[in-house]
Amino acid sequence: MHDFNGIEIKKEDLLDSVKAMYKEKRRLVMINGYINENRENVIAYNFDVNGDITTYLVKGEEILPSITPIYSASARWAEEEIEEMMNMKFDGLNRSGRLFLPEEFKDGEGQILVMPLSELKKYKDK
Repeated sequence: MHDFNGIEIKKEDLLDSVKAMYKEKRRLVMINGYINENRENVIAYNFDVNGDITTYLVKGEEILPSITPIYSASARWAEEEIEEMMNMKFDGLNRSGRLFLPEEFKDGEGQILVMPLSELKKYKDK
């Protein structure tokens, strides 16, 4: 079992931290997004560091710089998914389109963390 190595960082420190991981040849395992108990966005950047996961946490932001220029495809899908599912934007991310939701869903914007299936089905027939 892995120990949780969470390091809270500020938005301003994100790119330097990610560049350091890349320079050390650390694998980007995943980027996760969630809303904490204070209703703040939390974006977690998970890296493999000698077999353990080290996580950089950025809290309370709605716009973060994209790390796709550093980790390319490893970051792209996760950033696109987070943008689609949360009220979160990644500055510099060149989106390839919607991943899960139809383009016309809520005018192509919005968050679908919780929605009754009956509401979602209304958009299927449009």
